[in-house]
Amino acid sequence: MFWILYRIWFYILVALPIIVFFPLLIISILKETWYPYFFRIARLWAKFILTGMGFVWKIEHEQIPERDKSYMFVANHTSMADIMLMLVSTKNPFVFVGKKELAKIPLFGFFYKRTCILVDRNSESSRKAVFLRAQKRLKQGLSICIFPEGGVPDEDIILDTFKDGAFRLAINHQIPVVPMSFLDNKKRFSYTFFSGGPGKMRAVIHPFIETKGLTVSDTKDLNKRVREVILKTLETRA
Repeated sequence: MFWILYRIWFYILVALPIIVFFPLLIISILKETWYPYFFRIARLWAKFILTGMGFVWKIEHEQIPERDKSYMFVANHTSMADIMLMLVSTKNPFVFVGKKELAKIPLFGFFYKRTCILVDRNSESSRKAVFLRAQKRLKQGLSICIFPEGGVPDEDIILDTFKDGAFRLAINHQIPVVPMSFLDNKKRFSYTFFSGGPGKMRAVIHPFIETKGLTVSDTKDLNKRVREVILKTLETRA
């Protein structure tokens, strides 16, 4: 019964601020140039949810992102709370690149499809369109966030293989990759229904990996370097 109510409570926390601040949210997405204002509201939304779920987040910076600089943020993906923890982890406005299926979620999906870069992983044309939309956002001074596992792995997998898209984008636009490790999200709120509960939620922002001078042929190596940083942290600290 606890886990049933806990899951229901999560969706109430997700929906409530959206309903209350719906007019303000609508205004903030009317123009793409107003996205930073939407991002600030989204960070408050994320903090509201994490606090309401009893999650105490702690962000450990091994390097701090510079203000007004674009980055490629990447992290392991194990929980519905990953989006919220990512939002509270950095003040640099970023745009999520995520699967289009999430746009079907009532209320949340309305804003998701209007503020994020959606991708259909079964469509080559959709994957190519991501590069063009990401380029436009980067030119606006924003950052990009991708969960490179491409989905949520099975519970017994510490870290799944990474897709190349995030690293190819970072190289094409010569922006630093910021590896991030979410250490507790699987324990706090995984996709296994009868699991989880309040407690600590740690994120580690690792030293950035520069892409200046790299070419597309370096994509696989960059992928491997970033994954090894996150995997090592999960194996030793999670």
